[in-house]
Amino acid sequence: MKVTILFENHSGWRKGLIGYHGFSALVEHNRYRVLVDAGTDGKVLLNNMDQLGVDPDSIDALFITHGHYDHTGGIAELLKARSEPLDVYAHPGIFARRIALKPKRREIGIPFMREELESLGAVFHLSEKPHEFLPEFISSGEIERRTWDRAVGHLVEDGKEVKDPVKDDIALILDLGDSVAVITGCGHSGILNIARHAMGVTRKPIKALIGGFHLRGAPEHLLDDAVSGLKELGVERLYTGHCTGIDEYAYLKVHFGIAEPLFVGKDIKA
Repeated sequence: MKVTILFENHSGWRKGLIGYHGFSALVEHNRYRVLVDAGTDGKVLLNNMDQLGVDPDSIDALFITHGHYDHTGGIAELLKARSEPLDVYAHPGIFARRIALKPKRREIGIPFMREELESLGAVFHLSEKPHEFLPEFISSGEIERRTWDRAVGHLVEDGKEVKDPVKDDIALILDLGDSVAVITGCGHSGILNIARHAMGVTRKPIKALIGGFHLRGAPEHLLDDAVSGLKELGVERLYTGHCTGIDEYAYLKVHFGIAEPLFVGKDIKA
């Protein structure tokens, strides 16, 4: 397995790469190439893909972790850059209308209509259930919230604002044989819930937990719980960035130990 970070808040040290708030990663495993999320801005995504030698037509599928703009904003430009349709795997709730109220009211959902993306070549496969959509590529399906989560924002339903549980927050699970790697987008389901769920689906330990953990601004007792819980579950390595928070990453590094930051161009192999 090889994971290459294509879109992240930080660009690392390679000339020509652009850091921008959002997330996207290319996963190469078992002869397939799957893009996890598409970042916030299509031009930034395509620039970084070009700089890293990733041809848009070489991607076999797109996996969307949840329907927020910073994980879906690059989809349209990606589809326009391809010569063939693209299979897109996600939860059925990704197209819900979402807003944030702080620091001001704004739209934070997918910035495209489903029909627009389909006209550009997206072929959506939406499911709430865990399933293997390519050999050794498993969608977690909807994640059981057994402990705290990190849901944010509001839904607009029948003209009313209601708290958004972000039920569409799912993770990509890669079967590595004796273990699995798990890629999150933002970890709105709660990083402990995600890890437990992945282990429950596969009955295998987690070798690597990769992505955003949405711990920025979390109180210390929650960080302690995350560290102790991940250790108890036997997670081997953490690779985290985006919405995790810089101070919170440092906390994980000190207290969990085996943790590395994400940046555009970073390669992770297992």
